[in-house]
Amino acid sequence: MAVSIEQSFVRQFQTEVHEAYQRLGSKLRPTIRSKTGVKGASTVFQKVGKGIAGTKARHGAVPVMNVDHTPVECFLSDYYAGDSIDKLDELKVNHDERGVIANAGAYALGRKTDDLVIAALDGATKEATGTAAGTTDAEGLTKAKVLLAFEMLGAADVPDDGQRFAVVGWKQWSELLGIPEFASSDYIGADELPWKGTQAKRWLGTLWMPHSGLTRQGNLRFCYWYHRTAIGHAVGAEVQTDITWHGERAAWFVNNMMSQGATMIDADGVIRMRCREA
Repeated sequence: MAVSIEQSFVRQFQTEVHEAYQRLGSKLRPTIRSKTGVKGASTVFQKVGKGIAGTKARHGAVPVMNVDHTPVECFLSDYYAGDSIDKLDELKVNHDERGVIANAGAYALGRKTDDLVIAALDGATKEATGTAAGTTDAEGLTKAKVLLAFEMLGAADVPDDGQRFAVVGWKQWSELLGIPEFASSDYIGADELPWKGTQAKRWLGTLWMPHSGLTRQGNLRFCYWYHRTAIGHAVGAEVQTDITWHGERAAWFVNNMMSQGATMIDADGVIRMRCREA
């Protein structure tokens, strides 16, 4: 005789996974341009160019900007994260096994979301490295490297509108703490001190945050400073959970899944900072 899980259990578990993903999963998804409800295997983000204003003669025609619209295609892939819960194991543990599995699945999918965003960031073409500016790959994240990236964003007319983000490795976060302008209340005031928490802090009009999953090649860690609109993230299916009873295993199999993708929209809005990490 087939055995099924009570629907209330299923609904509660699905809710727990979704809430855990929103709370604990992706750190980078809120920092980029995101499109949900995508139908099909891909979607298109529009990259809009710059318009140029001009004059006109009296009774003449208004000059046309001819703003360039370049479609950027983003492909979606399906991802899964499953695990089993033995029925009798729940009688032998003193913790909430359902909650543990729910959080584990949400974490796995959240890391995958960030992996997609980081892979898109790795397509950056501009780098804050140059001996003339006093920055090299042989050093970590220095003030000179930060200021060079800051200059490059400004030179590219990247808007300073509160939607700039910088993501660095934990080693680089420690190096930032050694920069007085980043970590001293004499420069930033007591409200912006990074010592109050390690999640994120605002500096130079940008929200800075540490991340453990950034790409590392040899002894170089790739850190990024970017504008929200420079990276596109597409969602075909939000995090979903399917729970089935396997009688032959006396266990419930919990399958978490989603369909997502990410792509570089505008490389001018992303600056890579290569930092030595021994």
